[in-house]
Amino acid sequence: MNISMTRIQAILMKDYKEFSRNYAVSSMVLLPIILAFLYNQSGASSINAYLLPINITFSMVTAYIQCCLIAEEKEKNTLRSLMLSPASLGDILIGKSLFVLIVTMIVVAISIFIVGYKPSNLLILAISLILSTVFYIALGTICGLFSKSIMEGSIIVLPVIIIFSFGPIALNFASTYPILKIAEWLPSSQLLLLAEALEGKYSMIDVFIPMITIVVWSLLSWFLAAFIYKKRMVD
Repeated sequence: MNISMTRIQAILMKDYKEFSRNYAVSSMVLLPIILAFLYNQSGASSINAYLLPINITFSMVTAYIQCCLIAEEKEKNTLRSLMLSPASLGDILIGKSLFVLIVTMIVVAISIFIVGYKPSNLLILAISLILSTVFYIALGTICGLFSKSIMEGSIIVLPVIIIFSFGPIALNFASTYPILKIAEWLPSSQLLLLAEALEGKYSMIDVFIPMITIVVWSLLSWFLAAFIYKKRMVD
């Protein structure tokens, strides 16, 4: 697979221009920041409170914006042209993901700063946040490929926002409703478990299992995204 940095940069700049012109999409970056500010003002200091704005960022910023950017391409019939261009699959997927990755990292960093979260091991947490971002970008890509317009994409991505943002909250009811224990294996819940482990005495297993779980989710999601993308090329 040939990777062209020139093509990736061109796709990145195109996404930036579309994002800056669409205020309905770009305004979504403010929601996690506002939530982090409210948590800071309320004096919340638990790991759950720290991680909620981050998980909200992943679903309502990362997945949502990625979905809408791809859906907008389909709505304007420019995605087909991009598929038929000399750009390779890698060029397109990386180019369409890089802008959202940058935006996500900025919003997550601002949210962490505002809420006052000071992780005990910043390096491990940073790696897990990047891996989570990669996963949510894949989810947004899948939702975008199934959408025909921004409006439709906004609806399709709603299950992602609901399921993956509030997975850790579902764990609080797992004792009453045992079926909710499955939420423990969601990337958002694994990120919370990892953050909790880092605050105490943790072993390699405590770090390894959440990391591997998020990586597996990411790989499966990207394989599915690439499969759907290739299918759309021949439709």
